[in-house]
Amino acid sequence: MIRYAAVIAVGYVLGAKAGRRRYEQIASTYRAVTGNPATKAVLDAGRRTIAKRVSPDPQFVTMTPIDAETSVLSMENTDVSRAKRAR
Repeated sequence: MIRYAAVIAVGYVLGAKAGRRRYEQIASTYRAVTGNPATKAVLDAGRRTIAKRVSPDPQFVTMTPIDAETSVLSMENTDVSRAKRAR
C-alpha cells in the first residue's frame, strides 16, 4: 500500500512539473504572438471592422474637402448606401 501511494505521489509530482513546463511553453508562445506588432495591427483592424458592422451609429462620409485641414462630413444613410453598392 505504501509503495502504491509512493508511486502515485512520484507520478503526480513528475506530471505536475511536465504540465507546468508545457503550460509555460504555451503561455510564452501566446505572449510572443500577441506581442508582435504585426499581430496587433491585424487584431486591431479586425476589431475595427467588426465594430463598424455592429455599430448602430451611422458612419460619417467626407462630402467636400474645403482645404488640407478642413472637410465637411455627412452621416451615411445605410439604406441608400446599400442600394448604391448593390447597383
